[in-house]
Amino acid sequence: MTDTLTDHCFVTVQHAGTPAGRRIDIDVGGVPVPTYFAEPSLDGPPRKVILYFPDVFGAFYPNSQLLQDYFATQGFTVLGIDYFFGDSYALHVNDPNFDRPTWREKSVNQAKTFTPGWVDAVRQKYGTSGVKYFAVGYCFGAPYVFDQGETGLLAAAAVAHPTALTVESVLKSNVPVLFSCAEIDEAFKPDLRRSVEDALSAKKATYYFQIFSGVSHGFATRADPSVETQRWAKEECARSIVQWFKRFSE
Repeated sequence: MTDTLTDHCFVTVQHAGTPAGRRIDIDVGGVPVPTYFAEPSLDGPPRKVILYFPDVFGAFYPNSQLLQDYFATQGFTVLGIDYFFGDSYALHVNDPNFDRPTWREKSVNQAKTFTPGWVDAVRQKYGTSGVKYFAVGYCFGAPYVFDQGETGLLAAAAVAHPTALTVESVLKSNVPVLFSCAEIDEAFKPDLRRSVEDALSAKKATYYFQIFSGVSHGFATRADPSVETQRWAKEECARSIVQWFKRFSE
């Protein structure tokens, strides 16, 4: 996996709001994996499940919680994996001596180790009869979306300002995919973005790219809501993901 985390990956503006979801633990080989859980106010068993792969601030960061809650209000059951096991970058924002490379290596190893089993446990929990699964990944979480895209589980996928991608890693996925991209992004530069688009086109894949001007990497989860351009891009990204998933939910 190419290491393309940049300074923008670690910058945030915390959003205000009261999370509606809760923590649950998903057992993976005897290890409880913390998971943010948000569900729609609908009767009956879940029919549309979103697997949420967070950025370096984690699934329990307020911005992520509120975003997962929004997806739940749109009729989706949402589960956000905490592959940081309580040690997301949100705890270290103000630490000038924080060892970012060591933390990243540890976190990637944890994500690679536990994500496949976590997804399998979620699948076992909800089954596949009459249930559609979707995956969305932000920044750090994007590669795990494409890992799941080759398993046959997903109906559709989405990523926003992804990191650590290659053309090859994207092409291994076989599901419709939405890319929400920032105009300013050193982690997913225009040349790589265009190469990915060309490869998907040559493959005759089903895909959708949206590129937001005037915003930087991280806008979809950590935009400054006091800046109209950033706020609109963040909200439109979330709306687009919902509509993309609904397109493939029937």
